[in-house]
Formats: sequence, C-alpha cells, structure tokens
Amino acid sequence: MTLKLIPYLVMNGNAREAISFYEKAMDAQVLFVQSFGEMPENPDFPLPAEAKDRVSHATVKIGESELMFSDTFPGQPHHSGNQVTICISTDDEEKSRKIYDALTDGGQVTMPLQETFFSPAYGSVTDKFGVNFQIFTEGKPHQ
Repeated sequence: MTLKLIPYLVMNGNAREAISFYEKAMDAQVLFVQSFGEMPENPDFPLPAEAKDRVSHATVKIGESELMFSDTFPGQPHHSGNQVTICISTDDEEKSRKIYDALTDGGQVTMPLQETFFSPAYGSVTDKFGVNFQIFTEGKPHQ
C-alpha cells in the first residue's frame, strides 16, 4: 500500500500563473492540467464563460513530490492564508537558496534563510499567491 500526502492549493483564478511560477522557481514538471471548459458538459449546470479557462484540476511534480491545484469556480469564496504550509526539504544549500530567493519574488519573508540549530539553511516565506513555504536544508549546521 502506498500513502502520500499531496498538498492541494485552491487558487482564485490564477492557478495557471501559479503553476508557471513554480515551474520556474522549483523546476516543477506539469503532469496534468484540465480546465473547467475541457470537462464533459452537464446540461443541468451550464458553464459560465468566465469559468471555461479556469483550472479544474492540475498536478505538478517537484523533485519527488507532487502538488495539486484548482481554481475556485466563479462565485465561490476563496480564502488565502496559512491553512496550508508546504515544507520543501533538500540536502543542497545552493538549491535551498535558489528556491527561497525565487519564492520571495513578490512574496513576504517570514523568516530569512539562515543557519539554525537544526539546519544549515532554514527559512520561511509566503509567496505572492499567499502560499506558505518552509525551506529546510537537511544536514548538520556548520560548526
């Protein structure tokens, strides 16, 4: 039996932009993207024009992990906040710095990337989409 925890990010009409951003920031690979307009039509629930290009479901792979995305349906409430935090773990300080720097573009630093008692490079940032990330570098701090 395989069990995975996959963070699922619900965006407010900007899922495609977020996916593109993560492709560049973390070398994400898009595995699947489907818009509401590409879904089978349901005559009982006609699709509004403003919903057709929104993402109904997407999966991206980052390293050995996956993230899933969708956009809200027009008219549904959307809440950005700290309800989802994603820990990005790597054993490469340079990679940690690259990812951290990319995520800070348009985002807000919660904790600068720095050596801590538990990591040679740890920090946290809320990116420009309101998603909270922890960047954790595996290994012993420098002595």
